[in-house]
Amino acid sequence: MSTATTSSPPPAPGADPIPGRIRAKGSPRPGTWISAVIVALLAAALLRFLVVNPVFDWTTVFTYLLDVKVIQGVGWTLLITAASMVLGTVVALTAAIMRRSSNPVLRGVSWAYIFVFRGTPVYTQLVFWGLFTVIVPKIALGVPFGPELFSFSTRDLFPALAGAIVGLGLNEGAYLAEIIRSGLNSVDRGQTEAAKALGMSDGKILRRIIVPQAMRVIIPPLGNETIGMLKTTSLVLAVPFTLDLTFATNAIANKLFTPVPLLIVAAFWYLAITSILMVGQHYLERYFGRGFDDRDTGPSAERSRQAAVTSAGTTPKDSFPEVEL
Repeated sequence: MSTATTSSPPPAPGADPIPGRIRAKGSPRPGTWISAVIVALLAAALLRFLVVNPVFDWTTVFTYLLDVKVIQGVGWTLLITAASMVLGTVVALTAAIMRRSSNPVLRGVSWAYIFVFRGTPVYTQLVFWGLFTVIVPKIALGVPFGPELFSFSTRDLFPALAGAIVGLGLNEGAYLAEIIRSGLNSVDRGQTEAAKALGMSDGKILRRIIVPQAMRVIIPPLGNETIGMLKTTSLVLAVPFTLDLTFATNAIANKLFTPVPLLIVAAFWYLAITSILMVGQHYLERYFGRGFDDRDTGPSAERSRQAAVTSAGTTPKDSFPEVEL
């Protein structure tokens, strides 16, 4: 005996595959459209103002956007930013570890450094480092109250570039020290105790356990400080260092008597470099935030999580294994 099965015809193109389903519609939001129209009108007015106003002189902007002096200024600005952040990070990590030390002398020295360099303006510090060769004209090594063995002039050892890097790096280190210290303190103490129970040394615990986990907390403010350092390099004229981007554009503006177009050139390059730094910060945050800040909750994320669980081999192949009672 055979039974015939009847199948319903496929739905017509464009028809609802589930008949009778309620199709809900979102409530109208006129505020969104009104605000969009207002923003569009303001943007159009701003664009017209930028194009029509002769003060901006876009011909001069495009002429000097890739000028040799400007590009050299960009290179020197990047060099000072990178070197100052490296110096500041090393000093800050040292100061943060000293603040966590059980030695009261080390804690006091770290606190005094942070107090002085964080409590005085960076411009004042740069002026001081610019006068360093006047304050200390010579460094000598010899017998106390006796003859000198050798000496050298600080003018040969401490040029303006070194003064700019040291001044910015030490100032930045005072701020980064507190950021790094808060990041190190965010790691649970139980992990340090467990590592000591396994026989690990304090240095290895810091390198292999504490610092990698603290980077999740340190990276976001560190990225902000790097962007801030990029803009703070415009103050190195106080040393004086006269090859950075701000000085290069100001020199061209003073020669042409057109300050606004060259300010636009400098702003464009600062925005371009900042955009690249923000992209790098985003990927660093995502890398060190793995397992803590997983914001991807879509189907692809669920498949990747399930694939990771399956590849681990910790679950049985049969989802419903038989249980013998």
